[in-house]
Amino acid sequence: MGLTLAGCLGIPVGDVDVADSDGDPDLRNWDAPVSCEYRAVYGDVSWSLDIYADANVADQPLESDLAARFAKAAATTVLFPASESLPSAYWLVTQEGLLTRARLELSDDEPPLYSITAVEARVSQLPRATVTRFAEIVREQRPETPVANGFEASVQRMRKSASEQTRLSLDDSTGSPVWSAKDNLVAWERGIVQMESDWAPSGWYPAELYRERLEARDALADLGRRLPGGVNVLFSEALEQLDSRFAAATVEDVAGLLRGQLLGASVEQTVAGWWWHRRPDPVPWEQA
Repeated sequence: MGLTLAGCLGIPVGDVDVADSDGDPDLRNWDAPVSCEYRAVYGDVSWSLDIYADANVADQPLESDLAARFAKAAATTVLFPASESLPSAYWLVTQEGLLTRARLELSDDEPPLYSITAVEARVSQLPRATVTRFAEIVREQRPETPVANGFEASVQRMRKSASEQTRLSLDDSTGSPVWSAKDNLVAWERGIVQMESDWAPSGWYPAELYRERLEARDALADLGRRLPGGVNVLFSEALEQLDSRFAAATVEDVAGLLRGQLLGASVEQTVAGWWWHRRPDPVPWEQA
């Protein structure tokens, strides 16, 4: 393990301290610039590694790069955690360089069994793992929403300079019209940003989440008349920007296929909002 890590980081093997996490601390090389504590685990995963490289190590690869190097050098498959706050969501990289998502689950046994129950691409070493897409990961992705944030900032400035009576109409507590405007603008803008990025970083989008974005636009259609005059102007400007971008990123759904997919076979052919009559091309839940 020490030799493999040294090769991955381009340092002498003597600069790597490899130790059992429950071992004798007096046997450790605490001066080593790289430390690797290991712990045996059971199930689909054999070892848990905690690797640290201090500032003296010139090559400081991203965790994903180090995992890929280690997998290739050790001829194995390596898991490493994803950035989303989902305890079962990991990245997996094989010795051949395949990078995919993986769902890691622990049993209630003592010690627990580690099971890789699902992956987004087939992995030959894991024949029992279900190949599926992870919709919960896409939901966790929260791209920046500068238009919605700009609307909120403008309302805040308006509130600061307003009279006490006017400030009451600018209430942004949960459920208020101002709060609903910001909340649904964020949802609408996130869907548009992800569409414009070709659904990065996952490369696809769940149909259910896309429907929710259109439903957020439904909510926005009724909000303007409930907002104070000055706020309504700001709101309309923000919504016009986002609607223009949505229209540019979609095509006319002449046959109504999208509405049938999202709302079911029995959906009426006329849906009030024009945004229901446009669709991404291709639709992201059918992409590879």
